[in-house]
Amino acid sequence: MVLAIIGSTGLVGTEIIKVLEEKNHKEITKILFVASKKNIGKKIKYKNRTHRIISIEKAIKEGPKYALFSSGPKTALRYAKEFNKQGTVVIDNSSAFRMKKTTKLIVPEINGHTLTLKDKIIANPNCSTIQLVVALGPIHKKIGIKRIVVSTYQSVLGTGTVAVEQLKAEEKNKKPKQKTYKKEIHRNVIPKCDEFNADEYTKEEQKIIDETNKILASKIKITSTAVRVPTLGGHGESVNIELKKSAQKKEIIKILKQEQGIILDDKKKYTTPKEARGRNEVFVSRLRVDFSQKNSFNMWIVADPLRKGAATNAIQILESLISIEK
Repeated sequence: MVLAIIGSTGLVGTEIIKVLEEKNHKEITKILFVASKKNIGKKIKYKNRTHRIISIEKAIKEGPKYALFSSGPKTALRYAKEFNKQGTVVIDNSSAFRMKKTTKLIVPEINGHTLTLKDKIIANPNCSTIQLVVALGPIHKKIGIKRIVVSTYQSVLGTGTVAVEQLKAEEKNKKPKQKTYKKEIHRNVIPKCDEFNADEYTKEEQKIIDETNKILASKIKITSTAVRVPTLGGHGESVNIELKKSAQKKEIIKILKQEQGIILDDKKKYTTPKEARGRNEVFVSRLRVDFSQKNSFNMWIVADPLRKGAATNAIQILESLISIEK
């Protein structure tokens, strides 16, 4: 099986390579490493071997079985269907296809069962959405969620290499060569992830709302506030849920403990974003009753945006497709 990684030198692409090395899938016989024109011909390491980065046009001609896209919506919109013409199934990490009615938005633990061999483009959700639905999906399925209020504490890792370099430069009191954020991020928090929409919500906040309901096939009332914080670990989310019916805290604990991919810290234990770095799981802690609202609970959800929020989830989609073929 030939696999192409589009955007193999970026933060997510690099993480995809790490996850693939860890999982060591024997089905994958060859990987095509694709990056921007300036990186073509450069070397990249995989399983202690050196490989040459090739152009996306060359990768299309080779007709890989699957292509993992992590290079932004413009590249996905331009080239995904070109890969489809060669029989390649595309798993895209950008926002290009997420809300298209004909494209499935997949978190394997939640709706992986909907995948079929007829799916030619499959969308990987927003990183903040993924960790939210992994934790809340089982609760909604078994009890029902009426309303969600989520405030995010998102690492600069979620914005890319330039953002990381901006933070590092500011930490050293140096002027960044390039800036992702107009305002300083070092020792600061920025209540703006992505651009503003006409209604003054940001695109990131709207993604969380729209994608969550698409994945859960629900009409939950959701409101969100997305905040960028100066960390290099996981994304944190402070989440309040109102259930459709009465439930005890112990019921929710039981539901979460039964789910794969979730690590529940009960009582006074909790996981920080730094501790989630490099991990594939979603961590849930600070689960407690909201005494201000009937049938409501608060919780703290953390996951690595480059792992479960991107690379790991994309590879789990790939694994789901491989299992269907078997």
